[in-house]
Amino acid sequence: MRTILIMGPGGSGRTTLAAATAVTAARAGTRTLVLSADRTDTLGAALGIGTGPTPVEAAPRLTAWRPDPAQDFRKDLTALQDRASSALDLLGASRLDPEELTPLPGAEELALLRALRDAALSESYDLLVVDLPPTPQALALLALPEELRRYLRRLLPPERQAARALRPVLGRLAGVPMPAEWLYETAGRWDLELAAVEAVVADRDTVVRLVAEPGPAGADAVRGAGLGLALRGLRTDVVVANRVLPEASPDTWLAGPVAQQRKTLEEWREAYDVRTVTHLGHDPRGTDDLTALAAPGAEPTGAPAEWPVTDRLGEDGVLVWHIPLPGAIREELDLVRRGDELVVTAGRFRRIVPLPSALRRCTVDGAALREGELRIRFAPDPKLWPKAR
Repeated sequence: MRTILIMGPGGSGRTTLAAATAVTAARAGTRTLVLSADRTDTLGAALGIGTGPTPVEAAPRLTAWRPDPAQDFRKDLTALQDRASSALDLLGASRLDPEELTPLPGAEELALLRALRDAALSESYDLLVVDLPPTPQALALLALPEELRRYLRRLLPPERQAARALRPVLGRLAGVPMPAEWLYETAGRWDLELAAVEAVVADRDTVVRLVAEPGPAGADAVRGAGLGLALRGLRTDVVVANRVLPEASPDTWLAGPVAQQRKTLEEWREAYDVRTVTHLGHDPRGTDDLTALAAPGAEPTGAPAEWPVTDRLGEDGVLVWHIPLPGAIREELDLVRRGDELVVTAGRFRRIVPLPSALRRCTVDGAALREGELRIRFAPDPKLWPKAR
């Protein structure tokens, strides 16, 4: 299944373009599911229908779905209480009834990730269009599976489960209680679920489509989103310039905004495949208006980028790791080697990357930012690198 993640700043028309993309694909004969987590049901308003926790048919070959985070939260917490019943009884804790549970911060994001995973595994659709939250929340959402899996591995290392038979003995020797079996089982199940979501996001058939209005604010939004996505190794296939004003207009007051948007479009075209969507003069409502927007379809726009790329051992005996970071500023870059991981910070974005096995036996020999690409040099450590015969 092909997956298109629609991202953009708040108020850019992101949800409307997600609906328009889905409508265009469905009318072209593609079985399409459009997914959104917007509490105010902007997606339903754009499609001219109501959406909810159950998928509904919005048009022929088009299904819309808005998962309910409260429902998933109650289900997960109730299941957790059941598995931890012995520990709760030992502590004398009172259980929470499902009816009194309200979602905590983050439940909405987790519900969307779970829906993304379930939809991608379904054989009922050929295309999945996801209306992501506004850009800052969307970038954090896309990073969540990788980060949570890393936390789980640090807190409950999988290799420690092999000593489950020895845990009572180890507990007596250490003088502290060892984690219970249900805790490892829960962590293992979460790891599998997060891995499934991470696989969907990192899949070669998954792309991110940026939506913004051409102008100074839109240019800043695209620049920041492009950098955050590149650090995560995600590919931007198209930048959709939304609400583009007509070039030939008799209204003289439009001359300034038109010139401003023309300049922004020229800058975007130097780095991205740009598609323009003309301003209709009113808020699009219903499938006819969405079709009139002529949003980009679901066709592939090129081969996915590789991230990162490691050169072979050069003549100077140094390996070079290439990390594409378009829009990065040298003064806002920071690198820290920590054990077998590399901590990369670019502006307000940060990622902890496990080093490939070959680079774990090397020392960092320098780094440089050139032409929107971070190049890190690794020199083989004579103490760890195999000696040539």
